[in-house]
Amino acid sequence: MRYHSILGVITLAGLTAHAQALPLIDTPDTHVSVEGLAAYGLFDSRKRYDGGEGGKHWREGFIKYGLKGDTRMADAGTLYGAFALVSSATWGDGDAGGFTDGSERTTKIEDAYLGWRSADLFPAFGQDGVDFSFGRQVYKVGRGFLINDDGPNLGKGVADGSLNRGGAYYLGARHAFDRTAVLRLGGEQGWHGSAAWLKSDNRAQAEPELSVVDLQYTQTIGTLAATWIHGLDVSRRFASEFQQRRDGMNVYGLRAEGNAGIDNASFAAEYALQDAQGDQARAWYLEAGYRFADLLWAPTLTARYTRYGQNWDSLLTGYSTGYGTWFQGEVAANYAGPFNSNTAVSHLGLKANPLEALTLGVLFFDFRTLGDRQVRNLDGRELDLFAEWAVSPHLIVTPLIGLYRPERSAADGGSQSGGNGTNLYSQLTVAVPF
Repeated sequence: MRYHSILGVITLAGLTAHAQALPLIDTPDTHVSVEGLAAYGLFDSRKRYDGGEGGKHWREGFIKYGLKGDTRMADAGTLYGAFALVSSATWGDGDAGGFTDGSERTTKIEDAYLGWRSADLFPAFGQDGVDFSFGRQVYKVGRGFLINDDGPNLGKGVADGSLNRGGAYYLGARHAFDRTAVLRLGGEQGWHGSAAWLKSDNRAQAEPELSVVDLQYTQTIGTLAATWIHGLDVSRRFASEFQQRRDGMNVYGLRAEGNAGIDNASFAAEYALQDAQGDQARAWYLEAGYRFADLLWAPTLTARYTRYGQNWDSLLTGYSTGYGTWFQGEVAANYAGPFNSNTAVSHLGLKANPLEALTLGVLFFDFRTLGDRQVRNLDGRELDLFAEWAVSPHLIVTPLIGLYRPERSAADGGSQSGGNGTNLYSQLTVAVPF
């Protein structure tokens, strides 16, 4: 199961919801602002992956709106917090994977948290080197390979609607964990890290409860980090047999990222081991990229290989640093599968900037199923072409076309209905930060 996030597009365009905030109070010590984001998308898929015939045509939208603020207390650090609602919907046929049916409409609380930063009270940890927060908020580990946030956003199309979060499946309207307590120590250099308790209210994830410890060491050339995740509980009501293993699961991860001292280069790698009631699974990736700064449009070339074990639980991964992270292929990762388990993915990406506010990209993915015992064969290839255009600080437009070709159809052990011919998928999303 996959969800996207239009927030990631805004980040890539060099904009954030904070930059568009409307100030209510703006003094040297206190800041309170109204923040919001509206997003709307048009989607079309010539093929479908829910067992039906024909194509799918649908629309998605959401609006997030609320308050965010902070106040500096004399010799006592800084208090901060936020409260926001999200209204979301899906219209039309529902998505090509059958996770929504087009009738979803919901308004719910998204952000509701309070926090405290230490200012210069603890010099050993640096400026604001102690940061504690609790409530309903997003928590992320590294590049989001293991934990990015609390998606996905399913609708009424599966499980008789019992997993419905209100639509906007692709746009990813909701991200925050229902209950959290997060302690961050240290700055951005040297030793630093975080410890967190997370409780999800996402029924599609079986409402897991987790503890997380993440320790990092950062220098100019990059970051080395180690992560431990321990599963505390899941909802027996909503957990599949596979998800029940999260209760008591341990996940151990090592990662590295940086430029290794090479200008315009980027490298990243992560390795993780899951131990679920004695059943072990592994996932890892290697990635290298280079920006040709002296060439026309300064193109960036990226190559990556990812491998998810046959019994790998994708946990709380999500859209992280751009298209293809960490769900790879807009058709495959959203609708057709594979869904970050029992697969190896080879990826090549090319991005360029003909204008400062315009990014053009081409992404290629090759999917190979690792094991074929009583599972669907989801071998296939996908080519995605997209643009990210920040028309203004209050308007970001992102068209995308995807060409997905599975090796097998649903009738032959795959997932695509109507044969294994190439699916033409298209979308146009518009975001309005305010």
